[in-house]
Amino acid sequence: MRRPAVTIIFPARFLCCAFFSLLAAGVFADNAGIQPLTFARAADLAVGFSAELRHSRASQALKEGAWRSGIRSYFPRLNLTAAENDRLQEIGSDSFVKNYGVNFEQLVWDGGKLAMSRKLERTELNLSSSALKRMEDEIAEASISAYRKVLSSRAILEIRKSALFALKEQRRILNEEVALGLSLSVDLADADLNLAGAELEILSIQLDLLEIERQFAELLGFDSLPVLAEKVDINRSIRLPKPAAAQELAREKNPDIEQARFSIAKKQAELRYASNSWMPALSLTGNFTLTGQRYPLNRYNWSVGINIDFSGPWFANKAGVQAGIESPNDRTAFVQDSFYVLPDPAAAFGKKQAQVSLSLEREKYNVILERTGRMANNAVEKCALAEQKRVLALGALALSSEKRRIEEIRLSLGQITRLELMETLIEHTQREIAAVEAAASLLEAERELEKFLDLRPGGLALFAAANEFTFDKRN
Repeated sequence: MRRPAVTIIFPARFLCCAFFSLLAAGVFADNAGIQPLTFARAADLAVGFSAELRHSRASQALKEGAWRSGIRSYFPRLNLTAAENDRLQEIGSDSFVKNYGVNFEQLVWDGGKLAMSRKLERTELNLSSSALKRMEDEIAEASISAYRKVLSSRAILEIRKSALFALKEQRRILNEEVALGLSLSVDLADADLNLAGAELEILSIQLDLLEIERQFAELLGFDSLPVLAEKVDINRSIRLPKPAAAQELAREKNPDIEQARFSIAKKQAELRYASNSWMPALSLTGNFTLTGQRYPLNRYNWSVGINIDFSGPWFANKAGVQAGIESPNDRTAFVQDSFYVLPDPAAAFGKKQAQVSLSLEREKYNVILERTGRMANNAVEKCALAEQKRVLALGALALSSEKRRIEEIRLSLGQITRLELMETLIEHTQREIAAVEAAASLLEAERELEKFLDLRPGGLALFAAANEFTFDKRN
């Protein structure tokens, strides 16, 4: 009678086990699906995680929305009114006057001042957008710089650990030689000092590496760093564009050049606005009103007119003409003119001030343009020198490896002591670290050139493919 119970419980347990197995497999698949972190992805993650940048983007979006809403200035302005005037009189009849009206005003022509005002606001938005892009670039560069520091520190740490292992092996052999009377105790003491120094170097690098990794993870918004796809490859060469091509691209896309162009566009808009500020503004007006003592209202009036507004630094004039009909058969007309003397004499210097500002911005642009071309050429040369430094560091490392091999042979022949071989190992370690530092310097110089040319991480190789600069034979 218990067999059915067993038959019911077993599938339940089996389904539970299957569920948890599938859940674990899904988690494992998610973790396995995490892509290694590249330079470009690290920059994107840092930009996406920055709270300050999100706030600036939101503020920029609000400004853009406000500017788009400003197109309302081109459309008629409507005004609806409702009023009731009640009067109780001791002598005469009481009155209860009710008024409902609609008024409109439409700008017809203002000499382009409204359009230029909106263009001026647009240039201000372009400038703030350029500043926002520079902020994004700074955040991305901070993450890439931290990435490079982590890579170089990890590579140097591995070199130090390998060297420590080799030194410990040599110290073990030296200890046996001292026990056999083949070496001096003072050599063993010196070997212990070398080991202690190597261990201190490793501890110092580990402490610095922990802090660098923590800062890098904070920039990305992670609790711990994921797997890093990039590495410091001492055998990696670089492809550089021709200096002329780099100069041309820098003058086209460099962030400083872009900002200078926006500044010139802003000053040009200000000059046009100041030049056309004297032009009169022409607008149409109209109104329609219902009035009466009681409902339904039995009287109405309407009118249309033209307003002309001229405002200059020495005098201003406002004139208006209206004509209309008032029920039942009345005709109405209204003329008004106001004249102002010396309303704003200081405004007469606005155009000259705008001309001086525009001239200054153009001079700044020419200076930046010339400096940008020169800096682009220097950046290419710097990368070429960094590549040569890497090649020389590799050559020095190869010579150090050969010296290490020879010293090991000399030790076997009894021409040097084991302590001298340990000194050679330490020197070889320094050569390895120098090669890593040279490769890291090349990465830094490459990224500086990419930043100067407004290229994404890794974009220099694609640009250089079509405009390659040969520097291998240069002395």
